[in-house]
Amino acid sequence: MDDREELFKAVFGESSDSEDDRNQREDQEEHRLAVDSPDYNRSQPNLTQNHEPVWEQVREITGLWLCRNFLSPQQQSSLLAAVQEEGWFTEESHNQAMRFGDLPPWATELSKLIVKAVLWGNLDMVSSDSEDMISIFPSALLRREPLFDQLIVNLYQPGEGIRAHVDLMRFEDGIAIVSLESSCVMHFSRVGEECENDIVVEQAAGNGPATAKIPVYLTAGSLVVMSGEARYLWKHEINRKPGFQIWKGQELHQKQRISITLRKLCQFE
Repeated sequence: MDDREELFKAVFGESSDSEDDRNQREDQEEHRLAVDSPDYNRSQPNLTQNHEPVWEQVREITGLWLCRNFLSPQQQSSLLAAVQEEGWFTEESHNQAMRFGDLPPWATELSKLIVKAVLWGNLDMVSSDSEDMISIFPSALLRREPLFDQLIVNLYQPGEGIRAHVDLMRFEDGIAIVSLESSCVMHFSRVGEECENDIVVEQAAGNGPATAKIPVYLTAGSLVVMSGEARYLWKHEINRKPGFQIWKGQELHQKQRISITLRKLCQFE
């Protein structure tokens, strides 16, 4: 048994069945349930992971990770087609769609792909010579069922972005954002710090020098996951107005962008 199978067993438990047999039965059952579902459509995206994801840790921010090659170009096209078939953005005034509870089948598949990508990344770190045993996503979050039960899909036209914010506390720890179409720079700044343009200024005098915002370059098909400090102690924003989308000294050409955000609602008694 290889290291990857051991890691999957550690997260999801052990079974007496062979992995191939178990996976085949699970795939058959999932397909049967999906076909029987009223939300099923005949052009579900193919989100099978056929490449090894490469993760980058944003070292300035604990709990912030980026996977640039999360989706292949073919997967991106398939996912975009599934989103478009939902009919959410048929009118120009509609630029956001939300779902709570049972997510569309393609979003459920996307969640599974996130788990697989995280497990691959965790294994790569375990196999490396690094002394720092850091997890991309806390294992407790990976085990929850469902992993996500809230979906937001945003359609941004050139120049449109989102202001600095921390996601509402009604959502649990652990947030995933998938980017499609136009690339952009997302900026992060600490909670409690006042921002002016691309500089973060400490509100209280004597707290040290001003520090730059942390830029993260999101390409088409990339995945960002936030947990812990990144989720609760850092604001994130995207300013796509002229002059603000700069990467490596070059201003990015802004086109239409779609983001898919997956979160888990808190359970209140």
